[in-house]
Amino acid sequence: MTATPTDPTATRGALVPLLFGFFPTQVLHVGAALRIADRLADGPRTVDALADETDTDAASLARVLRALACFGVLDHVAPDTYALGPHGPGLLTDGPVSLRHLVLLFAGDGVWRSWGELGESVRTGEPAWDRITGETSFEHMARHPEMQANFNRAMAEGTRNAAPGVAEAGGFDRFRWVADVGGGDGTLLAAVLQAHPHLRGTVVDTAAGLAQAPAVLAAAGVDHRAEAVEGDFFVGVPEGPDAYLVKSVIHDWDDDRATAILRTVRRSLGPGGTVLIVEPVVPEQPVGSPDVLMMVMSDLNMLVCTGGRERTEAEFRSLLAAAGLVLRSITPVPGPTNYSVIEAVAAS
Repeated sequence: MTATPTDPTATRGALVPLLFGFFPTQVLHVGAALRIADRLADGPRTVDALADETDTDAASLARVLRALACFGVLDHVAPDTYALGPHGPGLLTDGPVSLRHLVLLFAGDGVWRSWGELGESVRTGEPAWDRITGETSFEHMARHPEMQANFNRAMAEGTRNAAPGVAEAGGFDRFRWVADVGGGDGTLLAAVLQAHPHLRGTVVDTAAGLAQAPAVLAAAGVDHRAEAVEGDFFVGVPEGPDAYLVKSVIHDWDDDRATAILRTVRRSLGPGGTVLIVEPVVPEQPVGSPDVLMMVMSDLNMLVCTGGRERTEAEFRSLLAAAGLVLRSITPVPGPTNYSVIEAVAAS
């Protein structure tokens, strides 16, 4: 069956923005790397002043600032003078809507170069990152503390948006103790504990992943009900919780390694225990909605960077079965997110 001919103008209008879509990515990355938003937090600055502070060529910086103004990140308020625009807070280092660390991660050198090798990953089935750097992405971060710290903050930025919805969709009222496996700095666990004052919580991650967890839990006012426990989800997780929360972990790994993580959790799962996996669920039929596009782009990012993947409901069912678990329900997370809570219990 041949494709239906389309209006050439419409086709060009659809594909040209995709063709040049990587241009704005690097504009955002340069703005984030130079901390332009932070430098404008206290008011407008001239191009020359910003160039002096950032040790950049003023004429070239002016061109980037102009582009950031076109994107609404900055406002051009006077000749050669810029202030924060309506979307500027998204590039602040801190703040409730900050995406700065996500920009630094996903438009940074490792991910950027890996996407340039998408074709090779499609040919070989292997992550481009490993070929480019000579080690896996997680090994690479372990050897570069600055990158690990940025990764942790980027994951927290991504989690912050979804956390209230996860706290609502997870049905946490029925639990007494929840462990967030691979929970990083505790951003998600803190939100769940804030929403459910009866709960006790444990966040489990590597030492590097947990570096900021005590401070995050204390700032949320839940540290008296929470603990941070160093661990390796390929080896073991604490026994005792009646719910294990696993967000944005399984998609990092191929089926064998993902199954190994779930088997680790299954071994510690007590009678009547529940596993709550928080990840996108890719529909069987691809459509061009923003949510699905985010899923499939994330899926390709896993291909080139980690060897993992996003999964359909059928693929989750298969993965869970291999780990001795059975899928009980899938609940979309409310709010501006494409996550779902995938609930599983031990297979009988």
